This record gives sequence, structure tokens and C-alpha cells, in this order.
Amino acid sequence: MKIVYFYQYFSTPKGSWGTRVYEFAKDWVDKGHEVTVVTSVYSKSDLKADKFIEDQYFEGIHLKVLNISIDNKQPFLKRIWSFILYSVLSCYYALTLKADIVIASSGPITVGLPGLVARYIRGRKLVFETRDLWPEGAIELGMINNAWLKKFSYWFEKVCYKASSYIITLSPGMTQNIKKRFNILNVDDVTNAANIKLFSTPVPFNSDVVLPKSYAIYTGNIGVVNNSYWLFEAAKILKAKKREDIVILLIGEGQQRSELVELSNKEDITTFKRLGLMPKTELVAYIQQAFASLVPLKGTPVLDTSSPNKFFESLAAGVPVIQNTQGWMKDFLNEHDVGFTLDPNNADQLADKLIWMKDNPEAVSLMGEKALIVAKRFFDKDFLSNKMLDILVKVYESK
Repeated sequence: MKIVYFYQYFSTPKGSWGTRVYEFAKDWVDKGHEVTVVTSVYSKSDLKADKFIEDQYFEGIHLKVLNISIDNKQPFLKRIWSFILYSVLSCYYALTLKADIVIASSGPITVGLPGLVARYIRGRKLVFETRDLWPEGAIELGMINNAWLKKFSYWFEKVCYKASSYIITLSPGMTQNIKKRFNILNVDDVTNAANIKLFSTPVPFNSDVVLPKSYAIYTGNIGVVNNSYWLFEAAKILKAKKREDIVILLIGEGQQRSELVELSNKEDITTFKRLGLMPKTELVAYIQQAFASLVPLKGTPVLDTSSPNKFFESLAAGVPVIQNTQGWMKDFLNEHDVGFTLDPNNADQLADKLIWMKDNPEAVSLMGEKALIVAKRFFDKDFLSNKMLDILVKVYESK
């Protein structure tokens, strides 16, 4: 098959971002399919471009790189503009690239535009990949407030779903949400994946950074949606309780990074540390050495359906997870006993749980062993790549 994948955030393991599309596309190329990814330049990716439009190749994957910069620290309107510009320019490739299957990977929901062009003008079979519930998430989090814009966004979401031969979501919660709201049957979840070999193979530290002996790790964006102040407040509580043997370590960038680092330095919160972005290949060792992995999100219903990369990668590294949503991740942790779900508004609860985990290493070690087992069973990149490819083949062969 010739597969065209519209996805704005492509990255390889040399970047500091999720590698799902890279891993899946590489696997499909190895199986004899042609894959072209139309992407842009994300600040956390390793992807760079000199020209406005470049053709690049990674292990058989053809990239059409639109040199449009995207950064989580950009003002909201600038990010919206980058989404729209990418979407409009991508329509050219929706018209001109040969394809048996077109995948439009959202969010943002604007990526649906080239998908619709490919579907209705070129007659391509469209598979819509829902990475998060746009625009519902943006509306619930207060990013979209205008009544007309809300109405238009929901209408556009419905059009994208109805135009698709199949919808692939990144979590069971998203699948249930779409089935319930739109009465669509051709929906299935293919969660984010973990490179089991990469994250489970012990990696020695090759760094000049002096790390604390015991730390809980957070990797990713430092911002409001990620409930980053919850981590900072818990670190303050740890210090107040004289448990400076436990550190909360953040690795990443984001809108709240500067203010949290400044507050930490001002108040001398020695239990709160932060390192900058690093390639995923370097990040592995930091995750493996942690006694807990933190997956915090703001306490809103739409985020209960989230599918953060760090959740899967932590389990693959054999590290128990602490998270605070009330959806499928909570159910998964409870069922398999590989982590804890806490109140997103209660930093004392987080501090107390970290103290318990530090003081009960045998129980935590057992949870870590279970984590790797379930990661291999449910979240192996090869298994999930095959699951998605089977869906694409079914769509391709359907009349």
C-alpha cells in the first residue's frame, strides 16, 4: 500500500518527543509498504529543515517537511496560526501525492482539512487518528471560549469523523467517547506504544549531572495542562517534612518552566530539580533509575481519556506510575497493580505516597517487575504497529 500520513510532530528517538509515527512507519516500510509523512518542525523533535519545504528520508520513511515552527511556549494565537498554515499547505499534498490510504492524525483538529481534501476531491480512503479529543479538550480547558468557534469546531470534528472509513484513537476512553457521541462503529484504539527493548535494557549513566539517590521523575511539557504546580507543591511538602532524601525531578520545557525554577531557587526547595530536554535515547537511563514515574494532568473529564507517552515508556522501563486521571489509566493501574491514582488537587497525598514508596522498596520493586510484564503484553510497539496495519489493510481491501 501507499500510505500518506498527515502528522505535524514527527520525531525519531534522537528527539525529545514521542516516536509512535516513526516506529509504526518504519515497521510498515520494512513490511513492503510505502509511507510518506507530511510533517512540520516541532521544537521537541530532532527534525530540522533549511528550505521552506524539504524532502527527507529516515530508514525508508519519506518525509515532506514543511518548515513551520511549532513550540508549546508560543503564544496561543501563534500556535493556532501554525496549525492552520500547516493544514492549508498540506492540502497540496493531499491533492498530489499518490495514496491508497490517507491518515490524518489529530490534534489539532485542523489536520482534518487535508484529510477531507484527499477523501472528497481525490477519492482516497481516509483513516482519522484521534490523538486527543479536539476540540473538546481545548474547550474544556478554556482555550476556546467563543460560542461561534465552539459550534464550528464541533461541526468540523463531526465532518472529519463521518468522512472517515475508520477512526483510530489512542485510548479506550477516546473510543468510548466517540462511539457514544457520534454512534460510529468503525472505531478502535491503538494506544501509544513503548519501545520495549530500548526502555527495558539497562543503560548506564553517561552524564556529568549529579543525580539525587532517590527521585521520582516527570518527563515532558511543564505547564498548566500537565498540572506542574502539583509536583512543585509536593516537593515543598517533602522538604517541610524533612524528607530531602526524596527529590521530584522534571525533565522538559514548557510555559511554566521558568516560574517554577525561579520559585524553587527563591524558596530553596532542594527536593525539586529540573533538567532540560534531552534525546529519548539519553532519557532512558534517567527513567530507569527513578523509583516512581509521575504522569500528572489537570483534573478535567476530557483528560481522563489521555494517552501520554510517558505512561507507556515508564512501564516498559519497569517503573511504577503515579497518575491522577479518573479514566482508563486508573483502571489499568488498579487491575495490574503497577501504580497509583491520586487526587490532582492534593499535593500532600502525592508527597505521602512518595514517602511510602521510598520507605517500601521491596513492594515498589515488585510493582516494577509487573510493570514490565504488562508493558510487553499490551504496549509493545511491534504488536500495536501490526494492530494498526491490520486496520489499514482492512480499509484498503474494503469496497
